[in-house]
Order: sequence, then structure tokens, then C-alpha cells
Amino acid sequence: MSKRGLSMEEKKMKMLEIFHETAEFYSLKELEKIAPIVQSVKEVLDDIISDGFVQMDKIGTGNYFWSLPSAAGATKQALLAKNKKELEAINEKIKEVQADIEDAEKGREDTPDRRNLIAQLNGLNETSSSLKKELSAFGAADPIKYEKKSKAIQVCKNSAVQWTDNTLILLTHISNSGVDTEGIKANLGITDEWEDLQT
Repeated sequence: MSKRGLSMEEKKMKMLEIFHETAEFYSLKELEKIAPIVQSVKEVLDDIISDGFVQMDKIGTGNYFWSLPSAAGATKQALLAKNKKELEAINEKIKEVQADIEDAEKGREDTPDRRNLIAQLNGLNETSSSLKKELSAFGAADPIKYEKKSKAIQVCKNSAVQWTDNTLILLTHISNSGVDTEGIKANLGITDEWEDLQT
């Protein structure tokens, strides 16, 4: 049966034991020589430094690491106090949310009247959905689309009447000036089939 390797938590505990038992300052090379977890000393160090259990400082050209039991205790106490505050805040938030839920549930008790109203609402939603499908099947016969098209047609017709009136006024003015209008009509593309549009 093969021997199981140490977990990261076990490696961190072993590393802290070295510091606390000796109360010494170590370089990375020194730790790699004396630590029983040679392959991952740097990784374990980085982890416990980020947790606040080991301090590191650059002295001269090298980095030195240390951890004193009293400092570790203070770090743990600070972490515990922080976690307690977070827990209190979370518990307070839970109470607020529960109170909001209770407020929201008032008037929503499961009564025969409420069940009846919900059934009516569901029925009306189904009817509405069915009518919307039926309306979409008519497509162009949609009353709103029809109204828009009617308004657009009226605008076009009014514009055509206006241009017809303008053209007639122009031709009448030219005719009264003694100019033959047949040549002008030919240039404008006005044939004998052209008729006056009436509103």
C-alpha cells in the first residue's frame, strides 16, 4: 500500500511547527533543507504568508521568513474577530430578508378566495394569449396596422392633389400668357388621359 502524501493544510501545519519550535529566522534555502516537504516549500510559504501566519522581509540581498507563536495567536484572534463580525452581519441580513419574506407573504395566505382569484387570473392569461395568437394570424388586418396605413394613404393622396393643383395653376397661368401648353404638357409627361385629382 502506497503512502499518502501530505495535504496542503498538513504541510502548512508542519511548516508553522518549524517556525514556532525554533523561533528562528530562515531563508528559503534553509527551509528547503530542513522542511520535510522539500518539493513545495515555496508554495506552502506563499500560502501561509498570505494567511498572515508567517512574516517575510528582505534583508540585504535575501528574503527571510519568521513566525512567532504569539504573533500567530494574535493573527488568529484578529481573523476570528473579523469572521465573527462578518457572521453577525450575515445573520442580520438573514433576519432582514426573513422579515421581508414574512411581509411579502401577508395577504397571500392560501384561502379559497385566493385560489379562486388565481384560477381566474390563469384563465384570463390563457384567453389573452389565445386572442394575441388569433390577432397575429390576421397580419395585415391588424387594426393598428390598418390605421397607420390609412393615415399614410391619406397623406399621399393629399400630396398628389396638391401637386395636381399646382400643375393646373401653372398651366392656366402659361395659357393666359398666350403660350401653347401642349408642348409643356408633352415635356412634363402629361397625356390626354391625365385628369384632375379631387379630394
